[in-house]
Amino acid sequence: MARILAFDYGTKRIGVAVTDPLQIIATGLDTIHPKDIIDFLKKYMLTEQIEAFVIGDPKQMDGSPSESAQHVKGFSTTLKKNFPTIPQYWIDERFTSKLAERTIMQSGFKKSDRRDKERVDAIAATIILQYFMEQHRL
Repeated sequence: MARILAFDYGTKRIGVAVTDPLQIIATGLDTIHPKDIIDFLKKYMLTEQIEAFVIGDPKQMDGSPSESAQHVKGFSTTLKKNFPTIPQYWIDERFTSKLAERTIMQSGFKKSDRRDKERVDAIAATIILQYFMEQHRL
């Protein structure tokens, strides 16, 4: 089986998470600057087969699109242009960053490590991917 990649998009950083080949476990892969993401994915996909992309859908509490939604839509368009055969799925990302911060706090990381925004973004992408996997289990 192929892996699934998930993204927690931000204008400064994109958290990336990936499944194992059997699509059982979601793991934080990396945090990439938006300008480097396509090159990163092309290189990654030379050695790994990808079945789908999962994109965090930024929403307000009332379900309307957040301010960052336009940036995420642009990212989605860039993915489609560069990887037209890979399907995209959108998952509501409300609270994922807060859950990621709470996970880091509960994991016993040092205070300086808990402030690491890159770690938060990668964990948020992992949570997005876990949500997707839970919704699409057969």
